[in-house]
Amino acid sequence: MKALVYDGPREVHVKDVPDARIEQPTDVLVKITSTNICGSDLHMYEGRTDLEPGMVLGHENLGIVAEVGNAVVKVSAGDRVCLPFNIGCGFCRNCEEGLTAFCLTVHPDPKMAGAAFGFAGMGPFWGGQAEYLRVPFGDFNCLRLPEDAQDKETDYVMLSDIFPTGWHCTRLADMQPGDSMVIYGAGPVGLMAAYSAMIQGASKVMIVDRHPDRLRLAEQIGAIPIDDSTGDPVEQVLDQTNGRGADKGCECVGYQAHDPQGHEDAAMTMNRLVDSVRFTGHIGVVGIFLPQDQNGPDELERHGKIAFDMGKFWFKGQKVGTGQANVKHYNRQLRDLIHEGRATPSWIVSHELPLAEAESGYQHFDARDDGWTKVVMHP
Repeated sequence: MKALVYDGPREVHVKDVPDARIEQPTDVLVKITSTNICGSDLHMYEGRTDLEPGMVLGHENLGIVAEVGNAVVKVSAGDRVCLPFNIGCGFCRNCEEGLTAFCLTVHPDPKMAGAAFGFAGMGPFWGGQAEYLRVPFGDFNCLRLPEDAQDKETDYVMLSDIFPTGWHCTRLADMQPGDSMVIYGAGPVGLMAAYSAMIQGASKVMIVDRHPDRLRLAEQIGAIPIDDSTGDPVEQVLDQTNGRGADKGCECVGYQAHDPQGHEDAAMTMNRLVDSVRFTGHIGVVGIFLPQDQNGPDELERHGKIAFDMGKFWFKGQKVGTGQANVKHYNRQLRDLIHEGRATPSWIVSHELPLAEAESGYQHFDARDDGWTKVVMHP
């Protein structure tokens, strides 16, 4: 089959690889019809992880069931399904509690919790930027889609990651109807966090970035764009909130945060959130922070540590929630919002490409070229 293979930093190529196939009785084989390029893919693409060459990338996947193992009872050939980026078993303690991003059994390393498709450090599972994808524990991991699945495919594929992840960030921040929200990062996840906050009844949503195309998209859903290249974003947030700060905040950037001049500072957005959120406010963090970053700009960041303003955080009595989204905790409800016309996350999509153009898609998305806000590929 054809698949996009990581060959090293900024070297990805569409190649012939061995066909994905049923390996366990609980497996499902999916013919991929849509697969997205994610901002998380760029960390790997840029060589900022320990991903080994040879991995097939792609953790935002949707397709048609082609074959099922003989222990699969719920999913059938021909079903249209969306796959959560995290792979859960469905029966370990964490999965039973809805914490599927931290499954205790799927990852082959017993010291690890959590597994994912085509993702550094998250197990050996190939991703879905390919013609076919093997899905372990298919009954548990396949989200079956309703009859409008084909017509709304670019909406439903967002259930694989960024829509639930954006929603998860608002829940980590304990956002309530009527709260004001500030979001740092207007990439796909930040935009989905803003969209999720709007759906849940935020009184005001502010989103900080510097890319005009992203800020224009934020304006389209009623969020207030804040351009940090034109002035201190904290002061702009305080101006919007009568000097108090936002009730809740979301971190949607991660460890490669940098200023408008390109100087990296992994602590930048976290410390700005402490300053931007009111006393006793809550902060959700879904931007990726890794235990190690071999290319970090200083010794502290190379060991996964940041110079966090703990004193001010403590003094303000704030709370913080972190971690990957437990996609299955949200994806059914969000699917139903799409089905009923209450959510259309495809407004973020800027480009749809065949898999053959994946290399070009990665180059443009990685360069943050104007207008390249979300790329969906169709194998």
